[in-house]
Amino acid sequence: TQSNNRTTMGAKSAAIAVIAGAAGASAFMGASPLNVQSNRRAGSVRAGRTSSLKMAHKFEAGRKMRVAVVGGGPAGACAAEIFAQEKNMETYMFERKMDNCKPCGGAIPLCMIDEFKLPEKIVDRKVTKMLMISPTGIEVPIGQTLKPDEYIGMTRREVVDAYLRDRAIEFGAVSINGLVTDIITPADNSPTAPYTIKYSNYDGKKTGTPEELEVDMVIGADGANSRVAKAIDAGEYNYAIAFQERIKIDDEKMAFYENLAEMYVGDDVSPDFYGWVFPKYDHVGVGTGTVVNRPAIKQYQTAIRERAGKKIEGGKIIKVEAHPIPEHYRPKRVLNRVALVGDAAGYVTKCSGEGIYFAAKSGRMAAEAMVKLSKGGSMLPTQMEIEDAYLSPYDRAYGPTYAVLDILQQLFYRSNPAREAFVAMCASEYVQQVTFDSYLYKKVTSGGPLEDLKLLVGTVKNLMYQNSRSDVPKDRTFSNPVESLARLGTPK
Repeated sequence: TQSNNRTTMGAKSAAIAVIAGAAGASAFMGASPLNVQSNRRAGSVRAGRTSSLKMAHKFEAGRKMRVAVVGGGPAGACAAEIFAQEKNMETYMFERKMDNCKPCGGAIPLCMIDEFKLPEKIVDRKVTKMLMISPTGIEVPIGQTLKPDEYIGMTRREVVDAYLRDRAIEFGAVSINGLVTDIITPADNSPTAPYTIKYSNYDGKKTGTPEELEVDMVIGADGANSRVAKAIDAGEYNYAIAFQERIKIDDEKMAFYENLAEMYVGDDVSPDFYGWVFPKYDHVGVGTGTVVNRPAIKQYQTAIRERAGKKIEGGKIIKVEAHPIPEHYRPKRVLNRVALVGDAAGYVTKCSGEGIYFAAKSGRMAAEAMVKLSKGGSMLPTQMEIEDAYLSPYDRAYGPTYAVLDILQQLFYRSNPAREAFVAMCASEYVQQVTFDSYLYKKVTSGGPLEDLKLLVGTVKNLMYQNSRSDVPKDRTFSNPVESLARLGTPK
């Protein structure tokens, strides 16, 4: 019964990948369900929980408590904003690239606008229509169920990140234009000794000046290649490569994408994800990604440009971006008084690649938990307290979403017939309704068991039909066994 319920839930949620994918186009999840669950269990056991101390320790440093937030993206900025509002704490936010343009679909759910009090001026486009294009070129329009005031906000990361950083600074966070090079942890994981942050302070200069800062708590919001994660030996994870070109097209072509986003599936654009064309302020973002065949990323990028064809023909590439994106949770996300958030923790959803909302949410949740535990900057929280106050609520709220989307990616992105079935399923008004409701408001919705059962039966039939078609192109073969096996959860 539990298995049937999970299968039904998976079928009902399948089209979430279509809509939620716009929120990142920046992660290409795929660990096996067993691996996902083992990662969850590891989080429950909390690897590295060596301290038997359950209660916080009195802070007696003779100064205000200091917090270092390493990373100034949505995760770091939202964490810094919370810490900065505690008058008995000093908050230092480190960011090397203040104008960083992360290759990201850049979409944010409607609920994020209200929840994080974001002004609409940071939204470049309000997408109300989407096209899902199958390997054989079948186009399925999506968005008919949206209400007049509902939309997906398309943004540029350099705009969103700068706004969130500036707001944290207004609350009192000290912004340091610096590159953190090392974090010296307390000897024997001392529950009271400070951490030493070593960094190069650029302060607008081309050459950094080596400096150090002692702090009492650390938030690691420094992305997939997190130095904070390395400092606490948080463990490695597989990663995807996201590649995007910003292309300036003429006004007539841009008008086509006024409120429209496109997503292409097929092994020509990615063997395990999708390609996209997302509208921005005065250009389109065209990109793709993969984890199983990273060496061929430029080949897939060429393919997505060819698939978009005349719609972007004659456009000028104004920026090329590439970035690693986590494939799953870090084995360890908290150690002593260090907490990982955002990409550093592995908080990007499978199948869809949504990361912005979960980065901001995790940064806020971690900071709120640690501020509360510090009791006005008078107590140093323990690892166990931080895990219970931050990780447990986060995993309860969003763990099922990660697990379901992981299953969906493995089901629908494995072959071209499966991709055809995926696109066909998205034509269902019911699928579109629950998809938009789930994505826009981060609340799971359902039309009831009967509708879910109908969808499940229809999906199975469609998968069988698509596999019987002779006109669906066969998936190309490539030789990349190590990454391929890792992506499919097969033992090496």
